[in-house]
Amino acid sequence: MEDSEKKINVETSDKEIIYSRAIKAGKRIYYLDVKKNLKDDLFLAITESKKVQSKDGNQATFEKHKIFLYKEDFEKFIEGLSDVIGYIQTHNGEATTSQEKKDDLEESTDGDIKLSIDF
Repeated sequence: MEDSEKKINVETSDKEIIYSRAIKAGKRIYYLDVKKNLKDDLFLAITESKKVQSKDGNQATFEKHKIFLYKEDFEKFIEGLSDVIGYIQTHNGEATTSQEKKDDLEESTDGDIKLSIDF
C-alpha cells in the first residue's frame, strides 16, 4: 500500500505547476512550465503542443512533446540555443553579431535568466 501512496505523490507533484508561460506560434503552442520535484528543486518543462487534423478533416487531435531542463543545465542550454539561433539568422541573411546575441541573453543579479529571441 505504501508504493501506491508514493505513486500518487509523484503524480501529484509532477502535475503541480509553479509558474507558466504559453507561447502561441501558428499551429503550435509552446508551454514553459516551472515545476518542483520531490526534493523541492525547481525545473523547466518545455511542452510543444501541435494541432493535427485527421485525413478526413473531421477530427482534431494534439501531439505533445516534452523536454525537461534542470537548473544545472540552464547555462549550457542557453549557450547552445543562442549559438544555433545565431547560425540560422546568419545563414538566412539576418546578420546578427556575436555581441548582439550575448546582449540578448543576460542574467540579472537576482539569479533570474532572461532570454530574448526574435523569430
